[in-house]
Amino acid sequence: MTAQLPFPRADVENLTREEAARRSALLEVTSCRVEVDLRGAPAPGAATYPVQTSIDFSSVEVGASTFLDHLGASVESLVLNGETLDLSTHVGPARILLPRLQGENTVEIRSTSRYSRSGEGLHRFVDPVDEQVYLYTQYEPADSRRVFPVFEQPDLKTRFSFSIIGPQHWQLRSNSPAITRMPLEGAEAERAAGARSAAAQDGVAVGPLVRVEFAETPRMSSYITALLAGPYHHVEGHYRGGVPEGEQVEIPLSVLCRASLAEHFDADALLELTRRGLDFFHAEFAYPYPWGKYDQVFVPEYNLGAMENPGLVTFTEKYVFDTAATDAQYETRANTLMHEMAHMWFGDLVTMHWWDDLWLKESFADYMGSLAVDEATDWSTSWISFANGRKAWAYVQDQLPTTHPIVADIGDLEAADQNFDGITYAKGASVLKQLAAYAGREAFREAARRYFARHAFGNASLGDFLAVLEEVTGANMDDWARAWLQTAGVPVLSAELGSGLEPGLKPGEVLVREQGVDPATGESVSRPHKIHVGVHVLDPERQTLVLHAAQEVFLDPAAPEGLTPVPELSVPEDLPRLLLPNEDDLTYAKLSLDAESLAAVLSYPVADPLARATVWAALWSMVRDGELPARRFLAAVQQLGLDIEEIVVVQGLLRQSLAALERYTPVAERGTLQRDLAARLAAELTRRSGGDHQRATARALATLSRREGSQLELLEALLDGGAADHGISGLRIDEELRWAFLQALAAHGRVSLDQLDAELTAKTTARARIAHRLAAAARPDRRVKERAFGQALAGTDDAGQELSNDHLTATVEGFTVAGDPETAAVIERQSEAYFEALTEVWERMSQGQATRVVSGLYPGAQDLEVGAEPIEHPVALRTQAWLEANAEAPAALRRLLIEEQDQLLRGLRAQAAAQA
Repeated sequence: MTAQLPFPRADVENLTREEAARRSALLEVTSCRVEVDLRGAPAPGAATYPVQTSIDFSSVEVGASTFLDHLGASVESLVLNGETLDLSTHVGPARILLPRLQGENTVEIRSTSRYSRSGEGLHRFVDPVDEQVYLYTQYEPADSRRVFPVFEQPDLKTRFSFSIIGPQHWQLRSNSPAITRMPLEGAEAERAAGARSAAAQDGVAVGPLVRVEFAETPRMSSYITALLAGPYHHVEGHYRGGVPEGEQVEIPLSVLCRASLAEHFDADALLELTRRGLDFFHAEFAYPYPWGKYDQVFVPEYNLGAMENPGLVTFTEKYVFDTAATDAQYETRANTLMHEMAHMWFGDLVTMHWWDDLWLKESFADYMGSLAVDEATDWSTSWISFANGRKAWAYVQDQLPTTHPIVADIGDLEAADQNFDGITYAKGASVLKQLAAYAGREAFREAARRYFARHAFGNASLGDFLAVLEEVTGANMDDWARAWLQTAGVPVLSAELGSGLEPGLKPGEVLVREQGVDPATGESVSRPHKIHVGVHVLDPERQTLVLHAAQEVFLDPAAPEGLTPVPELSVPEDLPRLLLPNEDDLTYAKLSLDAESLAAVLSYPVADPLARATVWAALWSMVRDGELPARRFLAAVQQLGLDIEEIVVVQGLLRQSLAALERYTPVAERGTLQRDLAARLAAELTRRSGGDHQRATARALATLSRREGSQLELLEALLDGGAADHGISGLRIDEELRWAFLQALAAHGRVSLDQLDAELTAKTTARARIAHRLAAAARPDRRVKERAFGQALAGTDDAGQELSNDHLTATVEGFTVAGDPETAAVIERQSEAYFEALTEVWERMSQGQATRVVSGLYPGAQDLEVGAEPIEHPVALRTQAWLEANAEAPAALRRLLIEEQDQLLRGLRAQAAAQA
């Protein structure tokens, strides 16, 4: 009988939870050895590379069958336990069938894999500055199978041994340290000479080749293995430290970036942050760093902020600041560095069994990253950034119809890829911050320590973490976990003054009300909270709201009508005041400000920085909910927000202001409000001389000017060196701002393609190429827009070459820019073609690339006619029609459309409320 593939082609790539569970019950993987041959990588247009893989594993059932995951270009040979298997019947488009297993097995595969342009798998980038080739891998959640055949699931951990063949002058790195670095010899050397000769004919100097073998890793999951190759600039460092009252550990450190960025690379600052982080986590977790060396590499065209590959952490090279950066950008980088370092324990040392418990690593890393920045660095604004940024992301995500509990139901890999979202990261981290307050910081720390000690190099679940929490606190954590981790939706807290009609309460007594509905079930949900309730009153001399009193309160989920009195909290009369039911931002909840508090915060600044950030987050939620008209929010930003000291808050308010104008402002008001904001930003440039606030303002003005043209003459003057003529000093017009201004001018037809080309020729960098593509697609010409739209749907340029992830995003973003109503109409005419192409785009592109197209091209910025119903808007109706006609479409694709439709309707409802 001929062996058949176990699953049809349509299903094999998307591994399900049930399949993974069956495979992990059947197998134990002993070791995996992989050699990747990158000798051909420097050649122009290199597309593929050879891979050799050998895996030892055992099966609990003799005679059973299983499969390897593989998304490579081809398989050349397949040998299982010494038997050569027929490729035509054992190799499918995404899986390799392994039949007739023995108790102990060895499978050997020779295969060919493709270099990636999407950031998934082994990504290949050619630096436009010097034409050097750079390679790096990115696998989460399941893309190591794009590089080598593998049992691709987190609970089949094993020890990996990697080797790389590549140019001698390149940095060749993996998770573990190199143990040998040898020149190729014999026949291999002859093949290497042939490869060098071929490359030389193409004008590429390869030089001698070496094989680098790396030490065997400890047990780890496949998605955190990593490879790096290229002429990276590197700076070495060292760490010596250890856990409290434990032995000292020595850790080699290294930071790397592209050679053309070396002059901008602040390696010493990064190494110092790394040492501080290691000291912090050693003290926090009482478990020594388990992965030997600690390399951190900043890579081009990265899909993420960073990835926690043990021993070889990858970061977006946007964190190498080759243009002026604000303090908030440096703090964000420090937060990301600490987040990934926390993963060395949460996620890498102890890993979830399946992606349902993705939060077990991401929520913890998000919380611990902010905590480490707060306690181990010189930044004092970490929790302000968290309240203003991360929580804002969570509140948005948790109000979508696709929201889910922190512990999600992840049935397959496509769902896992979609669940790297604001709930898994930011809501989970917010809830952990509440847990640390609720259970106590020391108890939380001790629970983490026991968790690592008990499950090191293994897999764990929510139940395992709750078990150590219960041991430490002596409390049953089931109710807490059920309320916080296994329900969805945002709690709403409000503070009010009692009327005296409430049973047992005095007139004027402060009451805190908790409300919550799980959108998945429609049922009311009450959660336990430990909070501080604050009263801020106006200081007449400073004309600022200052903290008058605060009181710690436990909110009982069983409290009648959700009301909890705060009897010891006094509220002065006859002064503007703010009742803040989440002082110190300890819990996760939207705040509903009473009328007097709202009037106060729209008129006066709040003195305390964290309270201020919490209030602004509440105001933005009210805008999105249609409870606060966008015009009032914009007025408050201009009156109060631009003077806030913390630049991270100002940057957030500027982004929200632009979104308020685009999505939440009625069309009848938009033109005036846009011009008013543009004029205010222009005035702000003259009011400040240099510094973060001026730069953030310039960025916002450039973005606003893509669609609003009242300040274009100013942008032209700044590009031409005429800042002084407009009373502006200290503003550095570097590459970033030059292109931002050019993009705005291009959107209004104020610069030609020849001028954009000349700017790119004058300084050809990776940043410039991306910016040029966006500017070119932003031009107000029907043929330009149609060409950009076609390129985005195809994922290729005019020559048919695949667009990289960054270039695809730039094309999409440039297409959506409309500097005038005529161009907006041209863009709108592509809507039907967009809906017709969705299924084909999803099937043809990788999920990451398809997501960029589906979300980026969705026509979500729409206007509501006076008196019209949001649900009757043509785009909302067309989206609903597509969803009804495509009920069997991939769940991940449907989720994107449902979310985009909800964001559209939210904006239209806010417009309707403002028009009422």
